Amino acid sequence: MLGGKKFVVGLVVSMLLSIPAVSAEVAPLKGTDRAAIVQTLVAKISENYIEPNVAERVGRAIASKHAKGGYASCASAQALSEALAKDLREFSGDKHFGARVIEGFREFSSTSEPPSRAEMEERRDRTARRGYDIQKIERLPGNIDYIELRAFGAPAFVAQAYTSAMQLMTGTDALIIDLRRNGGGSPASVAYLISHFFPLGDERHLIDMYNRPENTTQQYWTVPTVAQRYDKPVYVLTSARTFSGGEDFAYGMQVQKRGTLIGETTGGGSNPVGWYSVGNDIAVAIPTSRTTNFITKTNWEHVGVKPDIAVPAAQALQTAHVAILRNLVLSAKHDSERTELQRLLTMVEKGETEKPVYTLRGER
Repeated sequence: MLGGKKFVVGLVVSMLLSIPAVSAEVAPLKGTDRAAIVQTLVAKISENYIEPNVAERVGRAIASKHAKGGYASCASAQALSEALAKDLREFSGDKHFGARVIEGFREFSSTSEPPSRAEMEERRDRTARRGYDIQKIERLPGNIDYIELRAFGAPAFVAQAYTSAMQLMTGTDALIIDLRRNGGGSPASVAYLISHFFPLGDERHLIDMYNRPENTTQQYWTVPTVAQRYDKPVYVLTSARTFSGGEDFAYGMQVQKRGTLIGETTGGGSNPVGWYSVGNDIAVAIPTSRTTNFITKTNWEHVGVKPDIAVPAAQALQTAHVAILRNLVLSAKHDSERTELQRLLTMVEKGETEKPVYTLRGER
């Protein structure tokens, strides 16, 4: 589904997001350095930000603050990047804006060389060491599976892990996907995971993504080659921290009527970014694209994704577990099954958990 160029861009962005900001203080910035950085930043925003009118307003605000000495106290690239990140978000209202110091950062363009094999293997290894951002897989009482996903990595690295995780859930009666601490990632990986929740042959147009610098639109569909499918009820947990790709997944499951959202309204960031160099190893994330859901013809920018059942994030898992058990009690076909499910429901409603037993059967 992805063209080669789009794949490389997505891969490079995914790699950048996994690189921590350099914490060490670098050489002190001169006044001329700060002026050059601000001038470059204003130009890059004007050329690339998805909303030209907002880009002009934000650029004026940054330039005006610099002219008044607002960044004079930023004596290092690290300090200036932190100040710019804060101002970019406040002046625009767009939480996807960001800035960080990345030593040796090179701006990606259509003429850039794709990542080398060594870079690919390093990224693959880093993704594996993070467990593909699958924080937890657990079987909850009542034959309910739970998976906590912290981010959506590049599909080249995480796709097989998603399918393997879904294979573990084949025999369950319901699934809870926890995105309460998911900060986003690759839209291609979002589409890949969503594909597991529709029957084979049921292809869905999910989103369109317009990129201003390239003046192109990329369509994202469910992936027909995904073999593992899951047809039981799905519940998605959200919080105010759920952002970007996490919101894309939650919104997609909701509007496709394939999942029930429980928790808090999400962070409200739907504009994917490009990373740009503004000098002195400062990389700036500028939202360059607009996501449009195929069904609603809109997105969740500024407003977030609203849950079907609104509860504080800390209560979302228990709320979902209770809701599923109640449905299972009602649909139970045998008295013994119903009795056991009712026992589990009462326990979960009280916030209790079954304690493990480590003695042989029959021992007291």
